[in-house]
Amino acid sequence: MMKSLQSWPEPVTRVQSLAASGIRAIPERYIKSPSQRPLLNNDAQEVNVPVIDFQNLFSSDRGLCEEALRCVHNACREWGFFQVVNHGVNHELMKRTCEVWHEFFNLPLEVKQEYANTPATYEGYGSRVGVEKGASLDWSDYFFLHFMPLSLINKNKWPAIPASCRELVDEYGSEVVRLCGKLMKVFSMNLGLEEDSLLNAFGGEENVGACLRANYYPKCPQPDLTLGLSPHSDPGGMTILLPDENVAGLQVRRKGSWLTVKPIPNAFIINIGDQIQVLSNAIYQSVEHRVIVNSNKERVSLALFYNPKSDLLLEPCKELLTKDQPALYKPMTYDEYRLTIRTKGPCGKKQVESLKSPGQCN
Repeated sequence: MMKSLQSWPEPVTRVQSLAASGIRAIPERYIKSPSQRPLLNNDAQEVNVPVIDFQNLFSSDRGLCEEALRCVHNACREWGFFQVVNHGVNHELMKRTCEVWHEFFNLPLEVKQEYANTPATYEGYGSRVGVEKGASLDWSDYFFLHFMPLSLINKNKWPAIPASCRELVDEYGSEVVRLCGKLMKVFSMNLGLEEDSLLNAFGGEENVGACLRANYYPKCPQPDLTLGLSPHSDPGGMTILLPDENVAGLQVRRKGSWLTVKPIPNAFIINIGDQIQVLSNAIYQSVEHRVIVNSNKERVSLALFYNPKSDLLLEPCKELLTKDQPALYKPMTYDEYRLTIRTKGPCGKKQVESLKSPGQCN
């Protein structure tokens, strides 16, 4: 990791503290350019992205199974996002894990500051992504922790308060990672590959990366001027998002318009990341998304990122290449890929487009 990533270039302000101070106008650093600002009353239609009954994917009824596989395939091609119900993760566990993060973010600042992060690994309590001095900032705080591979886990870096946090995170992470493994098989089969092809490309079950980001979006006095998270596509393999069911916030860019995703109770929102776009040679595509904030309500969401082994070279699967469909992307490791995002912060779809092989750029 670059030396410049070992520390933040300026003092870090906790957004939650700003919100709690009673300010009526947000600092200039959080104000987005006019083209990026959400027009909250008119800008985004509320929609349900495709909803998949996950248990049908493994049904003994061949018709149900084939229809569910087709729905996932179409969602990955046309949306890059879908929701899954009947996914096998315990609903009570989902609820309790969200609640414990609510409790953490409501702890006194000095307690949370004990877990303050640096850009070297991002692990811990944070409030910004990019390390460039003077960068535009988002209206959110977060807690980031590693869950896989085992060599990266240090539970002492996980919150010790509330007392149940570490146990819940461990159990929740295990169940969601298991769901990710099943989804990887589904994606592989839908692409016409051997069912373990994508998982093997990620380094195999013992080597994949998984990390959890608990997002906290405080109330904002001027939600029409800022964003909780700027437009980006996720750099890794896929993301399993447990949203706040009571406050919509996730927006997906589709055909030039921003659509607000309407969460379904006890469902996960799944989205394709840049590395699956690369491996599938753009048959499946990551999609630009962002988060809006609210003047009356805070929000907490949990995003589990499922990623390839960081030092493996990733490139389009050879089985998907033909003379008429050559590789669109040049090989790159995940470590190399995410370094740009860790330096500059969210940047729409620019990063994955920069990977295109010579002659493949539009």
